[in-house]
Amino acid sequence: MVANKNIFEIKDFSIFYSDFMAVKNVMLNIESNKISAIIGPSGCGKSTLLRSLNRMNDLIVSSRVAGEVLFHGVDIYHKDTDVIELRRRVGMVFQKPNPFPNSVYENVAYGPKIRGIKKKNQLDQIIENALVKADLWKEVKDKLNESGLSLSGGQMQRLCIARSLAQEPEVILFDEPTSALDPISTAHIENLLQELQKTVTIVIVTHNMQQAARISNYTAFMYLGEMVEFGDTNSIFVNPQNKLTEEYITGRFG
Repeated sequence: MVANKNIFEIKDFSIFYSDFMAVKNVMLNIESNKISAIIGPSGCGKSTLLRSLNRMNDLIVSSRVAGEVLFHGVDIYHKDTDVIELRRRVGMVFQKPNPFPNSVYENVAYGPKIRGIKKKNQLDQIIENALVKADLWKEVKDKLNESGLSLSGGQMQRLCIARSLAQEPEVILFDEPTSALDPISTAHIENLLQELQKTVTIVIVTHNMQQAARISNYTAFMYLGEMVEFGDTNSIFVNPQNKLTEEYITGRFG
């Protein structure tokens, strides 16, 4: 029997804020150990869809969903879902770097400590491994007791990635992770994501179509809450099947 290569299967999935339908009947599969990008104009539902994959939208009182989001074949919106465990397995990195106002060490140790890991030598190893994977260890190994807020913008974003990696996630969701960064820091993060996909599945929302074209294996184009087109990135950018997709990627609107 062949293992299912899709880590997420999104089936006829809609998201409402009160009576407003922000995401409409989306069908989408996310393949393991690939980078899937979601593009589209502002307000099209990209971030709303992304945040639904680890139930971050639950934090908005007026939100509700219809349809299914299957993670390893199990609906994450089932009443028995352990949402804390889901968010450990499906991490998230936001647009603006948001380190805690603690030391670099404590930022990365936060998740493992909550999971009950208390031994210093075990924590030290987890933290070093996460910082190495986030390509930050060499820059901060002598600054572990300094505030995470003392780092540069690009370093803070990589610290947030390390904080997520310390939880040993299977998926990391990235919501515009480089939009607040300079071009050099952006390139650094893009290279890092391509390295991370060897061990972690990545879903990234980006306004930057060149970024999607550079780093993703698959691209989804959303417009007005609908999934207009989804396919391998090269096909979407070189030979889109939908006229709306073509108009967006050639800059006629958006």
